[in-house]
Amino acid sequence: MFDLDTLPQDLAEILAIARSIGWGAAEILLTAQRTSFGVEQAGESPVTTADLAANQYILDNLQATLGMQDFAYLSEETFQSQPIAARLDRPWVWIIDPLDGTKDFINRTGEYAVHIALAHQGRPVLAIVACPEQDKLYYATLGGGAFVETRKAGASHTQPVKVSTKNQPEEMTIVASRSHRDQRFDQLMQQFPGKDQRQVGSVGGKIAAIVERQADVYISLSGKSAPKDWDFAAPELILTEAGGKFTHFDGSPLLYNQKDVSQWGGILVSNGQCHQALCDRAEKILADIDRESDL
Repeated sequence: MFDLDTLPQDLAEILAIARSIGWGAAEILLTAQRTSFGVEQAGESPVTTADLAANQYILDNLQATLGMQDFAYLSEETFQSQPIAARLDRPWVWIIDPLDGTKDFINRTGEYAVHIALAHQGRPVLAIVACPEQDKLYYATLGGGAFVETRKAGASHTQPVKVSTKNQPEEMTIVASRSHRDQRFDQLMQQFPGKDQRQVGSVGGKIAAIVERQADVYISLSGKSAPKDWDFAAPELILTEAGGKFTHFDGSPLLYNQKDVSQWGGILVSNGQCHQALCDRAEKILADIDRESDL
């Protein structure tokens, strides 16, 4: 049993467990992508048999290894059937998205990921983001830096990741969602500075692009719905441990495992070089958009 009073001393062991589970879940998704899978629920929030299989694998292995006495579990596929009391006010909570980017998985774009995060008092302290199609697994612990592990031809290679040092907004590359967009968001993106804007599926994939220095900024803006805890918890820690910043437009931090698991409003992710200036720019553009729509 882990001593939760001294959990940082045990974090390396827990990280090793989570990394192994992350690779296992990635393999489940790869196998389903290359063979067959069914769509259990269609629409704006689709669910496939691969989501469910990966979710069951992650929960079974985490709970078998770590138990349910010391840790609560918040997963996209099971939270609606779970009593809020089972996780709310619990200090240590695993936050899981077994398949982030289900639409991309269905459309076979390759832009999907596995998210596994351990949060303490509402903030992530350990994170796994696996990108199956790229044979990469990103991981981080609070204060321990961010790394990417690559597996190819039976060999494993690990190296640290760091965000870019670009400090001119006009020179930055922005990644944004391909599917979660509305007119207000499109207007924001049209007016936001940046030499290049790319659409990428999974949040994990967007953050991977930033820590790999292929992009510098990611913007999310809720509309009728909002991203959930499991979309952001793991990617956030990897991004911040790689030197970036991940906040609401007003600069406040995200809190996880609250009563409402939706992350409403604007979220800005950057390499940290001019984060506040970018947040201010986003808020001003939105204020102008909203003012014009009221006329």
